[in-house]
Amino acid sequence: MIDFARNVRVWFAPEEVRQEGRTPDYRFSLANERTFLAWLRTALALIGGGFAVDQFLPDLRWGWRVGLALALLAAGVLCSLRAVNHWVRCERAMRRGEDLPASRFPTLLSLVVAVVALAMVVVVFLGWEG
Repeated sequence: MIDFARNVRVWFAPEEVRQEGRTPDYRFSLANERTFLAWLRTALALIGGGFAVDQFLPDLRWGWRVGLALALLAAGVLCSLRAVNHWVRCERAMRRGEDLPASRFPTLLSLVVAVVALAMVVVVFLGWEG
């Protein structure tokens, strides 16, 4: 938990990362940044999907619509926060010459998206009114 709190502080002061270890090959830092941006694109897509479910499926039963929308919105929020945290952890590991950090988050995100997709399959089969 202390490491997470330290990482959050670095989110707003990224120059602190440069004080650790040696500067890695810039290509690795740029690849880390591209990965960060890919996670942000995923977060934006999830958030957009949450709004789309809420706005464009008005005939869907309220519980289904709100549940699916909130699941997608929450996944988008978590994905955006995880993106910056993972960027900091990877940059720090590269500077220290350590292995890149492993993460269970991609699995968790995949499961959330799969559950939402299965729920949408149920909605399609049962019709909008459920």
